[in-house]
Amino acid sequence: MATLRLTMAQALVKYLAAQKIETEAGVKPLFEGVFAIFGHGNVAGIGEALYQVRDQLPTYRAHNEQGMAHAAIAFAKANRRQRMMACTSSIGPGATNMVTAAGLAHANRLPVLLLPGDVFANRTPDPVLQQVEHFGDPGISVNDAFRPVSRFFDRITRPEQIITSLPAALQTLLDPQDCGPATLALCQDVQAEAYDYPEAFFAETVHRIRRPQAEPEELLKAADRLRQAERPLLVAGGGVHYAEAFAALQQFAERHGIPVAETQAGKGALPWDHPRAAGAIGVTGTSAANTLAAEADVILAVGTRLQDFTTASRTLLEGKLIQLNVGRFDAHKQGALPLQCDARRGLTQLTDVLEGWHSTDGWTDRAEQLSAEWHAYYDLATAATGVESPTGLPSDAQVLGAVKRQSEASDIIVCAAGGLPGELHKLWRTDQPGGYHVEYGYSCMGYEIAGGLGVKMAEPGREVIVVVGDGSYMMLNSELATSVMMGHKIIVVVLDNRGYGCINRLQNATGGAPFNNLLEDCHTAPEGAPRLDFAAHARAMGAEAEKVDSIAGLEEALQRARAATRSYVVTLDTDPYVTSEGGQWWDVAVPEVSPRDEVGAARKGYEQAKKNQPY
Repeated sequence: MATLRLTMAQALVKYLAAQKIETEAGVKPLFEGVFAIFGHGNVAGIGEALYQVRDQLPTYRAHNEQGMAHAAIAFAKANRRQRMMACTSSIGPGATNMVTAAGLAHANRLPVLLLPGDVFANRTPDPVLQQVEHFGDPGISVNDAFRPVSRFFDRITRPEQIITSLPAALQTLLDPQDCGPATLALCQDVQAEAYDYPEAFFAETVHRIRRPQAEPEELLKAADRLRQAERPLLVAGGGVHYAEAFAALQQFAERHGIPVAETQAGKGALPWDHPRAAGAIGVTGTSAANTLAAEADVILAVGTRLQDFTTASRTLLEGKLIQLNVGRFDAHKQGALPLQCDARRGLTQLTDVLEGWHSTDGWTDRAEQLSAEWHAYYDLATAATGVESPTGLPSDAQVLGAVKRQSEASDIIVCAAGGLPGELHKLWRTDQPGGYHVEYGYSCMGYEIAGGLGVKMAEPGREVIVVVGDGSYMMLNSELATSVMMGHKIIVVVLDNRGYGCINRLQNATGGAPFNNLLEDCHTAPEGAPRLDFAAHARAMGAEAEKVDSIAGLEEALQRARAATRSYVVTLDTDPYVTSEGGQWWDVAVPEVSPRDEVGAARKGYEQAKKNQPY
C-alpha cells in the first residue's frame, strides 16, 4: 500500500482540500476555505499545514473566533448546506469563543467544521498556558464544552485517528437529517506528529446530498388525510430551502389550492406576491397566516422543526399536523402524522398521488382576502411619514420600509436577534429564494455583521444588507473590519434605540417595570450612559459611514451605500417602543407572586392563555 508521511495537521488539510460536492451548478470544492486565528495551540501545527495548501484551501484571517465561526455558518446557510467552511483556533479562550457559534449551528442544523487546538496528549508540559485543570479528571479540557453543541465530537490524541474520524465528521456535516457542527479537538503535540498515511485517503472524493423519498405507507396516510381536508394550510420551513424545493412547493400549492405560510427559516420559499403566499406564521406572524392557521382543518408542515415561535408555544397548530421532514426527530413532533423524506421529493410525490384533489371553494379566496388586508396594513406601517411613536423617532417598520424601497429583488437581508427579526418576518417582502437570511433558531446577538460577511462570501454578486440594533452591534462588530480587509462589501444599517428595546417591551408586557434594558433605565454614572457614535466607530474600522436623522435621509444614504465599493454603515436613532401588529401569544413565564399589581394582572392573563396549550 502506497503511503505519504505527513504530520496529522498536514494530512487533515490535504484531506479537506480533496473533498468536492456535486450541486445543480456542477462539482465544486466542498470547503470554501478555513477561517483561522492562530495561537500557541494551532499556529505551529495546523498553521504551518494550511500555509502549504493555501492555493487549494484558502485561509482567511478574522478578528474574533466567534465572529469567524458565525461567518462560516452563514456561508453554509447561504449555500443551502451544500458547501461549508472550517474554523481553527488556539486552545483556551480561542476555542471557547467558538462554543456560542457551535450552539447556533446546532440549533439551526447548519454545517461547520470546528478545529480548536487542545492540550498536549502526552501531558508532559501540563499545565500549559490557558489549560483549565480538572483535578478529578485530567482528560477533560475546555473543548469538552463543545460536546453538547456538536453533532459529532472527537478529540484527536493519535495522528492515525483522523483516518476514521474525518470521514465520520464529514458524513455528519453532509447528512440532511443529522446536519450540524462537527468538532475535532486537535491536541497540539499530535498536530505536529508524523504518520504514514495511505495515499488513497487523499483521493478526490465527490459527495452528493442524500434526498430520501417517502415510504409508500406514510405517503398514502398523508395523502388520505389531505384528501379529507377542505381548508388545508402548508407551513414552509427551512427544509424547503435546503432541498431546493421551490418549484415543487409552488406547483403543489397551485395545483391543490393551498395557501403557504412561512417560518423564519422558510421565508422566501414563495415570492411575497405569489397568490398562494400567506406570509409569516406564529408569534412573529401576520394576521393573515395566523388566521388561516386557526381556520385550517389540516396543516402540512414541510421542513420545519416546529420551534415555539412557529407554533405560538403550541397553541396554533396543535392537533391537525402532518410533518413532512427529512429528520425522524422532527417528523414525529407534537403528535403529527409523519412523512419522513426530502422536501422536494415528498412534495412531488404528494402532488402526483393527490391528482384531482383541491381545497374547497372559497378557501383560496379567503386567503387572498386576508393577505390583501395585511398588505394594506403593511403600506401604513412602513410608510416614510404618518407613523406616530412615543419619542417621535422612526419605528423599526419604517426603517425596513425604507430599506426595501431602496432594494433590488436580488438583495439579501441579514439579521438575527432582538425586535428586528419579528418585524422582518412579518414585513420584509422577499422576492427571490435566499433573499432572506435571518438567524432565529438561536437568536444570537452579534451574528449579524459576521453573518453578513459569510453571506457575501457565498453570494459575491448580490448586495448584502445587514440590519442590526445598537445592542447587537455592540456585542460583536469586529468582522466589519474583516469585510473591509477581505474586500467583501456589505451594507450595514444600525438602528440605535439606546438599549435592548425588544426585551424592554417584553419586560413591560409581562408586568415588569422598565429596568436594565434601555440605557435610561440602567445603573449609570450621574451624567448617564455615553451617546455612542456608531458611524465614527465604523469609519475607524475602515468602512464608509454616516449618520442620518430621518427616513428620507436614510433612503438617500442607502443610494450612496449601493454606489460605494467598500462596506458602508448607515446609522439612525429609532423608537424603542413601537412594534407592528400581528403575532400570537408566546409562553414567557410570569411570576406567581409579586408586590407589583402589574405583575399580578400579567399573571392572570398568562394563566388564561396557558389553557390553550394541550398540557
